[in-house]
Amino acid sequence: MIPDKDEKLQIMYGINKEKQLTELTLDHLSGYQNSSPVRIGNAAYMQKQNDIYGILMDVINQQFEKFTVDVEQTEQLWTITKGIVWVVQKHWQEPDKGIWEFRTEDRHFTFSKVLCWVAVNRAIKVANKLDKYRKINKWQLLEAEIKNDILVNAWNDDVKAFTQSYGSKYLDASVLLMENYGFIEAKDPKYISTVLAIEKELSFDGLMYRYKNEDDFGLPSSSFTICTFWFINSLYKIGEQRKAKKMFDQLLTYSNHLRLFSEDIDFKTKRLLGNFPQAYSHLALIETAINLSEITEEERVKHTMA
Repeated sequence: MIPDKDEKLQIMYGINKEKQLTELTLDHLSGYQNSSPVRIGNAAYMQKQNDIYGILMDVINQQFEKFTVDVEQTEQLWTITKGIVWVVQKHWQEPDKGIWEFRTEDRHFTFSKVLCWVAVNRAIKVANKLDKYRKINKWQLLEAEIKNDILVNAWNDDVKAFTQSYGSKYLDASVLLMENYGFIEAKDPKYISTVLAIEKELSFDGLMYRYKNEDDFGLPSSSFTICTFWFINSLYKIGEQRKAKKMFDQLLTYSNHLRLFSEDIDFKTKRLLGNFPQAYSHLALIETAINLSEITEEERVKHTMA
């Protein structure tokens, strides 16, 4: 959904384009197997999440790369592109609620900053395709400024990793996507160190925490399914193909009888929890399967013998 002129882009809308999603707790309902509270609406619709601009701009860039775009669509998408960069330029230095929708204070989340960089990076790619050279020079300066800010402030030398937010010691699985979005190379020592630090801190019995610091609901007690797929992808990218394949095969056994996944998986029982079926989980499953399918037979033999 495209917002009206001069209207803020929300992180979510109702299925019928509703813009107000007031959250209410239904105390008279106990929830599935007493999993209260039962809520309708979603208070996060009012949140500021700066990562949405990178996600939207990445889709727009892919539209130009993979599909034919007519003149009218081109003009519309170019207008949106300029608007996104304008918003990012004004707000990227501000804290937000982050990808996990923390309900406490705003922070300078690393993932949000990376996705602000993605927004500008993809906007430059679109500008190149459309020969909009006057914008490119200006936007390249902004792109470099954001990247440098992340490299300086998101890295924690004590834990040898890019952390959840600036000045934090906590690790976060979303940071693994820095490589996926092209912010950093898979072979960069800092990225490899981050993957290994996240494995040490956030892995448990073949599954991944998204983070382990307490949030609005206390210490997380289940694995966010997509995070395990993200980690497997990262293992593959840094050259740990054998470990990635083994972990992927094990994770597939936790699906239900239809081979579908939910949003969360219980660490101990491997019971599927949360939203079901969860599209987000399956998008990551597909990407991981595609990546692992590219392991050559020579690599399979090599890692089997290792």
